[in-house]
Amino acid sequence: MILDTNGLSAMADGDVKLEPLLQEAAEIAIPAIVLGEYKYGIRQSRHRKRYERWLAEVLASCRVLAVDEGTASQYAEVRDELKRGGRPIPGNDLWIAALARQHALPLLSRDRHFDFVPGLRRVGW
Repeated sequence: MILDTNGLSAMADGDVKLEPLLQEAAEIAIPAIVLGEYKYGIRQSRHRKRYERWLAEVLASCRVLAVDEGTASQYAEVRDELKRGGRPIPGNDLWIAALARQHALPLLSRDRHFDFVPGLRRVGW
């Protein structure tokens, strides 16, 4: 399962509704884009040190998904499909959707606009 930024944040905050979803996942992956968004958020937090420690522990057991040529191809396809369908989504979310499709993993997110991405399964909570 791939975590969107709101999924990673909910995990950091101990949202108990996530526990069964995360336990069912064969693996937990974090897109580099999500990692960047989350680290930016940490920099704004008054609890910066606590979140930095938590993130270091989590990253030890997760796979970080980097953007590569295959991701770029998926990005172009997803962006084109959504544009033709009249349902664009934010730029960073396009990259996250591309990684989810590239790796054929469900995406844990509260953002319903991911539901419009063909071939992507969003898991909400």
